[in-house]
Amino acid sequence: MNEQITGGLFKRMILHGAAAITAQKQAINDLNVFPVPDGDTGTNMSMTIGAAVTELKKSEPAALDQAVSITASALLRGARGNSGVILSLLFRGLSKGLKGRENADAAAFAAAMQEGVSSAYKAVMKPAEGTVLTVSRLAAMRAAERAAVETDFEKVLEAAIQEGYKALAATTDMNPVLKKAGVVDAGGKGYLLILEGMLAELRGEPMPEAAPEEPQKTKADFDVFSTEEITFAFDTVFIVRKNDPNVDLEPFRAYLNSIGDSLVIGEDDEAFKVHVHTNIPGSALTEGQKYGTLELAKIENMRTQYEDVAAGKKAQSVDDLEMEEVEHAGNAEGGHVVAPPEKKYGFLSVCAGDGLAAVFQDLGVDGVVSGGQTMNPSTESILEGVDQIPAETVFVLPNNGNIIMAAQQCAALTEKNVVVIPTKTVPQGITAMMNVDFEAPNAETLAESMTEALSGVTTAQITYAARDSDFDGFDIKEGDYLVLKEGKLFGTDGSLHSLLEKLAKDAAERDASFISLYFGEDVKEEDAREAGSLFESACPGAEVMVLSGGQPVYYYIISME
Repeated sequence: MNEQITGGLFKRMILHGAAAITAQKQAINDLNVFPVPDGDTGTNMSMTIGAAVTELKKSEPAALDQAVSITASALLRGARGNSGVILSLLFRGLSKGLKGRENADAAAFAAAMQEGVSSAYKAVMKPAEGTVLTVSRLAAMRAAERAAVETDFEKVLEAAIQEGYKALAATTDMNPVLKKAGVVDAGGKGYLLILEGMLAELRGEPMPEAAPEEPQKTKADFDVFSTEEITFAFDTVFIVRKNDPNVDLEPFRAYLNSIGDSLVIGEDDEAFKVHVHTNIPGSALTEGQKYGTLELAKIENMRTQYEDVAAGKKAQSVDDLEMEEVEHAGNAEGGHVVAPPEKKYGFLSVCAGDGLAAVFQDLGVDGVVSGGQTMNPSTESILEGVDQIPAETVFVLPNNGNIIMAAQQCAALTEKNVVVIPTKTVPQGITAMMNVDFEAPNAETLAESMTEALSGVTTAQITYAARDSDFDGFDIKEGDYLVLKEGKLFGTDGSLHSLLEKLAKDAAERDASFISLYFGEDVKEEDAREAGSLFESACPGAEVMVLSGGQPVYYYIISME
């Protein structure tokens, strides 16, 4: 029987809660309503509370308020996605309610849970019922009711969890989208798993072991293959600074096609970037140096990566080396440095893909945080990007609806003025940057003009179905191509060409004047050019641009204005 919660006990409860949701994160991801590869609620919540685990393991908090404060602070900085942000808000309120306490009884803890719910509701612009907000609110209310007549903390928390599961079951009927899909709210389920883990620690139960990681599908290739089928083993990417801005790269293109495949070359007046699969990456780099100065290169062996995945291991990547360097630098410097302001306004964009990053940089963005669908950056990652920009006011373009809340949390963590423009797609972010008046008299005026511009662009995105689904009248099969237009399912087909034709017809019907196709890392340039021709034929009066975005997950991101 536990009548008091101490700092040490709370730490163990959080570690157990984190283990519980990590073990079940894929099951939570599978509750994702939309069949696109973005079912990351479980992953986001697991990584968010994982940030607290990292910090708590560094200390031995004796006082409860210290343990809860460490947890809340780490959750805030580590928050990923809307579900992660709401989880951090629930614990921020809990920390506020337990401030100054060395320990707490069940009644005090239940009251603090209600404080957490209040914090979450206040922070959400339009709180919707049938979500984790509903589950946490009813669970906290039940905890308070039981704590009024019961001193055993285990029984109080057990009552809260039971009520939470009743509320979770009701979310299916409370939310029309969940009802259509026949599932419960993923965020609510994740929150209850954390509470169950905390209760299990009070009962002295062993922590669950993490489920083995399944290789994640980030491309629409669902066929089983062997390493022998990989003709060219080395995924090779490099950047060369041109000696001559007018250099003809066609001979170089012909050479690379002779030694490999999957070739994409993007260039501007100053440099060019190459992506090619080849068995002799050194020769590709050497040949490239005939046209300029080699600046950056990345080479990965796809055969060994496949062998690692097939053996149930994590495929090694250059990104692992980069992460180690970042962590080492962070440990050596004791955190990131805040750049002193040298100008009035600065701009930070979130996107995935070197081509898209280059577009934003050309439009005047000062920094880019890598992230997007399936890989939502944490608040801490966005904060580091903000602080590195030498400006008084930093405008953040999340370019994804699931990143907006994480970006908004940065305002309370930096001395800079942070303004989040609510861009939900990359084309919206690009449109916002195209409407920047760098001489605007104040940040409010500039934010208003950038936000107003968002309504002038329509976004279509082509991805793949992560699983079979019957959604909104569409019979969707795993691996089918999907088109999302303004976030809603526009069409699905086994043929990418058919969907592009349908989109081109739609662009003609809406009399689009400017159409931009950003093709992803899995699309060949010649195929993208053919897609552009479809739009040119359907919209003869429109200006059509085809650009390499290099983004994962989405074959095409299409902007129509």
